[in-house]
Amino acid sequence: MKSAKDTARIQTFIEVFDNIQDSIREPLVILDSDLKVVKANRAFYRTFRVKPDETEGILIYDLGNSQWNIPKLRELLEEILPDNTVFDDHEVEHTFETIGRKIMHLNARRILTQSNQTQLILLAIEDVTDREDHKRDLEELVETRTIELVIARREAEKKREKAEASLVEIQGLKDLLEAERVYLQAEIRLENNHEKIIGQSDALKYVLHKVAQIASSNTTVLVLGETGTGKELLARAVHGMSLRKNRALIKVNCATLPANLIESELFGHEKGSFTGSQSRHIGRFEVASGATLFLDEIGELPLELQAKLLRVIQDGEFERLGSSTTIKVDTRIIAATNRNLEEEVRMGRFREDLWYRLNIFPITMPPLRNRLEDIPLLVDFYVKNIAKRMGKNIETISAGVMDILQKYHWPGNIRELANVLERAVINSSGPKLRLADELKGSLKDRHQSAQSLDSVEREHILRILEQTKWKVSGKDSASEILGLDRSTLRARMIKLNIEKP
Repeated sequence: MKSAKDTARIQTFIEVFDNIQDSIREPLVILDSDLKVVKANRAFYRTFRVKPDETEGILIYDLGNSQWNIPKLRELLEEILPDNTVFDDHEVEHTFETIGRKIMHLNARRILTQSNQTQLILLAIEDVTDREDHKRDLEELVETRTIELVIARREAEKKREKAEASLVEIQGLKDLLEAERVYLQAEIRLENNHEKIIGQSDALKYVLHKVAQIASSNTTVLVLGETGTGKELLARAVHGMSLRKNRALIKVNCATLPANLIESELFGHEKGSFTGSQSRHIGRFEVASGATLFLDEIGELPLELQAKLLRVIQDGEFERLGSSTTIKVDTRIIAATNRNLEEEVRMGRFREDLWYRLNIFPITMPPLRNRLEDIPLLVDFYVKNIAKRMGKNIETISAGVMDILQKYHWPGNIRELANVLERAVINSSGPKLRLADELKGSLKDRHQSAQSLDSVEREHILRILEQTKWKVSGKDSASEILGLDRSTLRARMIKLNIEKP
């Protein structure tokens, strides 16, 4: 029951509203505690094209044949306002049948009685459609101009590179010194730290030899290997020795992106192409045009996107989501996976034609158990870096510790080694490294793993020989596809007991 004072207060408020309502240009409406319209000013009726006899006593959501049934308005009036006396400047966008799309700023105030019971609600509405549309147009203009500047900068870089390439060396001695410098740098990388790939083992040297063979071309590279072997480092090594090294290596991990976002991430989308796409997005293929795109975990790519990827590899063109305009790109692709893609093809989870396109020049990163002689170099590198980061000084790694590290079979490869060494540095209170993990492995395990690596290599060489009808050398031969010299391939065939049937 309302008291006489409450009734008088409400009546006074309504009288004041009647006196000033038509002098206010913004739409105002008074609601009762049941959210039914009590009063509205002339600006409200004019803006939303309704009449007083169609509104007063009507639930706010039912105005104009339910045109006001706006989810955001319900949330504000039924969830936010009951817990607060007021709410200010909440933006709501809605399309009305009579007046079209409107962007409104809503402000509401509860009119309380002396007993703090809500009796009336004053709802003020500001139409900001023109202002917000103008703001969005400006944002789109800024984005367009930014892209144009990026393209202009790219063109300027190409012109600069062309001008620099046109300069002729003045002295023959400078040519000789430059050639010697490049040769020495290549030797140092091969022996020590090739783009942060550390090791001197024969298995790693063979991999780096293949990197040097393929880096300067635009050929697609497929990097194979177990988890933690350093497939991304190998991709960066290929890019770092390529003619595209002055541009960034663009990376996409196909396993970490949700299936509904990976297409937009790779190929981009236009504004409004799907719910939530408020602006145009440039995909990674466009960003990597003229550079290198690294597709990590390619085996996780959804089957429905594999056809689109195949088209880009074959023709260098695609369309953004929501667009019919074909975009041409010059993007080199390096893909990596720890899956057996040939088995995935047999299981129907990977397109056979895409696999053939990716498998032009495969490089397999050997597991750490097949690089025993590299473990001391890796241990020294990681311990120094981890200790420096933690503010420790590790000076001694005993022969016993190194023996344990070299006998362990390392199922997690270099990533596992780095984690074990970090725990060891944490566990070491003095200058001597102390392991925190109990590592168990056997020579038998490593021998079996080495045998399986030879088996994989034998199967791969056999498959290429069968594809080329046992043509060992020459154009489109097995040695050309494998990136090996004819004599090297024949030596591998003898070692692996491969004979022509």
